[in-house]
Amino acid sequence: MKIMSYNLRKHAATTELLALVERNPVDVLCLQEGDGVRMPQQIGELKLASATYKNSLGLAIYYRPDRFTALESHAFTLRKSIHDRVLQPAIERLLTTRFVDLVSGQDIQLASFHASPLSATNLLRRRQIGQALDHLAALSNGSPTLMTGDFNYPLLRGPLIRQAERAGFSLNLSDGPTYFYTKSIAYHFDFLLSRGFDVQLVETLGRGLSDHRPILMTTEILKRAGLNLPEIGSAEAAGPTASVFDEVE
Repeated sequence: MKIMSYNLRKHAATTELLALVERNPVDVLCLQEGDGVRMPQQIGELKLASATYKNSLGLAIYYRPDRFTALESHAFTLRKSIHDRVLQPAIERLLTTRFVDLVSGQDIQLASFHASPLSATNLLRRRQIGQALDHLAALSNGSPTLMTGDFNYPLLRGPLIRQAERAGFSLNLSDGPTYFYTKSIAYHFDFLLSRGFDVQLVETLGRGLSDHRPILMTTEILKRAGLNLPEIGSAEAAGPTASVFDEVE
């Protein structure tokens, strides 16, 4: 299974998506910073499963209908930073779709995620990630789950890795940086958290019109019958949740 994630930089890279997926055929495409109102219903052989529409820095998920059946999608706001409260750059930061994989017959949960920018703290982003994992737990019913996107978490990832492991997730980085400040200063902003998947390869693709580089994941679903998966949850997402449930039509 091939999954791609790409931050479009305020919708700017949307025009290159068709050429991108033709060069790198995928089964699922997870996008960040796209304007849902202007997102196409189809990109090559990929069909739009769902998108967010409340502002221009939205999320979207596309899929191959000959590989998956899309069942339902949900979008969520997460804990807000001061930047979020003042400028409201992105209202919903998690979009997830439940699919039936037509090859294995299994239900899976796939999600596109966009954390608050670097003006927020890593602690705030970990709380957002914890809330996202809690929402996925409520929806997935133990099914294999993968969340990818722009985590805005380039440094000091040790606490995040431990948080993910406590929730039963693995964190995978790509084989090269995804965001370049200069030619010599670059970081991994875009990566994935997964549970119930065998992640075989994560590649950073070449730069296009965005300031982020897309990542391409090669992964396989682990058979649920052979798993003893822990409950998804996050000890660091403590306290009452401020998330708002919003089902995307």
